[in-house]
Amino acid sequence: MTELFAKYFPNVVYQGWTGDGGWLPAIGQTLYMTFWSALFGGILGLIFGIGLVLTDEDGITPNRNLFGFFDKVVSLFRAIPFIILLAFIAPVTNLIVGTQIGTTAALVPLSLGVFPFYARQVQVALKSVDQGIIEAAQSVGATFSDLVFDVYLREARAELVRVTTVTLISLIGLTAMAGAIGAGGLGNMAIAYGYNRFANDTTFVATLLVLVLVLLVQLIGDVLAKIFNHKNS
Repeated sequence: MTELFAKYFPNVVYQGWTGDGGWLPAIGQTLYMTFWSALFGGILGLIFGIGLVLTDEDGITPNRNLFGFFDKVVSLFRAIPFIILLAFIAPVTNLIVGTQIGTTAALVPLSLGVFPFYARQVQVALKSVDQGIIEAAQSVGATFSDLVFDVYLREARAELVRVTTVTLISLIGLTAMAGAIGAGGLGNMAIAYGYNRFANDTTFVATLLVLVLVLLVQLIGDVLAKIFNHKNS
């Protein structure tokens, strides 16, 4: 079996599992970029998403100016293609991280690239909360924090899990794109060690591993969404 694999995937075997250009470091770099950029971008996106809902004209704290700020920032970053964003904020990346290339440097554009998408997803999820539940909570004297954490976020848990899953899948695609221009990971493996060297088997396996990662995220997200949906019912 090993000999058969080596016959049809010689470049994959040549790359090896460890060392520079190995498969394990590439997988680790992809997971590293996905986790940390999801954390930073997710927090920022959650803040902006909640802000968009609360300060909207039908929110619990309507504020046209603040809503306009949240909306314009999110729309601005969503309008910038990720590949351009990488170059555009390179000076900021260098200021924060100390370099413009590498896996850690990619966290800055990845976080800024994913947060506006997630903010809109969170906005839609929170908007789906029944207005009657919100009004009922207000009528019994619920505080601002009660409304945010115990009503909005609690009632929208299943939907938030779904939109988080979609965002993570999108983020995995962004890490592959970042890897293609030197950030490492499976994207770098597919382009630098596969496409650029005419090693189609390397490109194929790198793509397959990305698909496996996406499917795992989708599977976990579906399971969690069903659990929270059952708790809310």
